[in-house]
Amino acid sequence: MISSKNASNRVNQQERLKTVGWIVGFVDGEGCFSVSVFKNKTTKNGWQIFPEFVVTQGEKSLEALKIIKSYFKCGEIYINHRYDNHTENLYRFCVRNIHDLKDKIIPFFESNNLRSAKIKDFEIFSRVVNLMNSKEHLTSEGFDKILKLAGKRQF
Repeated sequence: MISSKNASNRVNQQERLKTVGWIVGFVDGEGCFSVSVFKNKTTKNGWQIFPEFVVTQGEKSLEALKIIKSYFKCGEIYINHRYDNHTENLYRFCVRNIHDLKDKIIPFFESNNLRSAKIKDFEIFSRVVNLMNSKEHLTSEGFDKILKLAGKRQF
């Protein structure tokens, strides 16, 4: 006889797998793994490397971003007010913290593969975050390596 606890655990596991698959598919379509470089006079070399995981949705689908934020237990949701001919604002779920990227976002997508061409962006993003976590971005060689990975021109 199957105990109700085992049956409950099995149902929870199935729901978790559905959620994981949904998140992967959602990010494949609406997500972005980006690495930006900004001038920043407060940094040693005058430039800041800024990795960011983002999922964007219109206001009608804000609940989807809340589900993703709740799953990862990190990041923030920001409003991007629209002042054009669109009728709804955009919202962005963003994870910018290096430790959250390294400990939550990257392991999730390493274990749950994207299926679109976005996988290449993720691979580069992952390498950049790992280099930054190792503080290599603080050396000129590491900074240049990140620029090359991210497809940025040399500064």
